[in-house]
Amino acid sequence: MTPPPVKVVAEKHGIPVAQPESFADFTMPRMDSYDFFIVAAYAKILPRSIIEIPRLGTIGVHPSLLPKFRGASPIQGTLLNGETETGVTLYLMDEKVDHGPILATKHWPLATNDTYEIVLQKLAGVAGDLLAETIPKFLAGEIVPQEQHHAEATFTKKFKNEDAFADPELLAKAETEGGEPAAKIYNMIRALNPEPGVWTLQNGKRTKLLEATMHEDRLRIVTIQREGKRPTVFKA
Repeated sequence: MTPPPVKVVAEKHGIPVAQPESFADFTMPRMDSYDFFIVAAYAKILPRSIIEIPRLGTIGVHPSLLPKFRGASPIQGTLLNGETETGVTLYLMDEKVDHGPILATKHWPLATNDTYEIVLQKLAGVAGDLLAETIPKFLAGEIVPQEQHHAEATFTKKFKNEDAFADPELLAKAETEGGEPAAKIYNMIRALNPEPGVWTLQNGKRTKLLEATMHEDRLRIVTIQREGKRPTVFKA
């Protein structure tokens, strides 16, 4: 298996790396020597026994403006909802998902043609900069964590194959009539590619919708991939 980039960099600098399959019997070297942990892009829920190890707690890095879009797919949820703004939130983790008090937030405007992969790369840079700005202040005790407005929380889920299905009738309306059907499918294509991948049925065969634009409020499919074929420019 190919080691993740974080592990490659860590080992290059002599930083211990642990990759536990389970936290049941997990121990980490020098556990009493940490001021704080940082958790980013980690798919498992950390138990309290891990979160509370560092002296100052564990900082979660979340690619949304909490409390909006808590959960597994914040970028996808943001794009599906047609938001015009997103951002990164740093917060102190607790035993609930994306629930703890906020340390810092950075807003980021969204372009109408931003896709999941574009936003992921943009917010990775935003998060790195925000961590570099925030950690010295956090260590110096200059930041007072702010409780989230929990009543305003919204939640995302892990999207499955069926969530990415574009109904052929709705797709036809999106291309000919525009309006809400066009916005819905356009946002799906922005949000759910490459995974799980937006798809429809053409002549009974599965066809991936890889790229699209909006023109005069109507959806225009740009690139498709028919079952068993390579990606190609779409011709109506």
